[in-house]
Amino acid sequence: MPKVIASSVRKGNILEVDGRLYLIVTAQNIHPGKGTPVTQVDMRRLSDGVKVSERWRTTEMVERAFVEDRPYTYLYSDGDGNHFMNKETFEQIGVPDDILGDMKPYLQENMEVKLSVYEGNPVGIELPQRVTLEVVETEPVTKGQTASSSYKPAILSNGVRTLVPPHIGAGTRIVVNTEDGAYYERAKD
Repeated sequence: MPKVIASSVRKGNILEVDGRLYLIVTAQNIHPGKGTPVTQVDMRRLSDGVKVSERWRTTEMVERAFVEDRPYTYLYSDGDGNHFMNKETFEQIGVPDDILGDMKPYLQENMEVKLSVYEGNPVGIELPQRVTLEVVETEPVTKGQTASSSYKPAILSNGVRTLVPPHIGAGTRIVVNTEDGAYYERAKD
């Protein structure tokens, strides 16, 4: 494990503390007027999602885990998890639902994703920024409301609820942001 000084730790880094992996949620260097400067870190344990706060002197050494980001293609989901394939080696890897979190509904067959892998085990995933989905159910279009900036609720083909403009009806394909599920635009296909 490469050791780094605590002041160089940033959001998104993965550290190994006491034999467990932690994802850095926030990192802040604090320099009080009197006393030793410290690094305040909020991190989430990758094994079970527990949030932990730590404080180190800025000169202390911490172990940074070597995590490799590799491109994978989503294949399918079953009782054993979600299956992805490395495009170069054709090696398949299973990813449990807790790593996917709230991104799972946006997975589509043959979707290109980036998996963060540590010692052969997946620890994180990055989906494309936007996906195209179909509106399955929404309120009917009201005449004269097309210029209004109000949004109406809709259910998408993946089961996620989102808000869409009034001119969008059931059966329309739309582009949705995968981070928050927000409507982006009407699909151009």
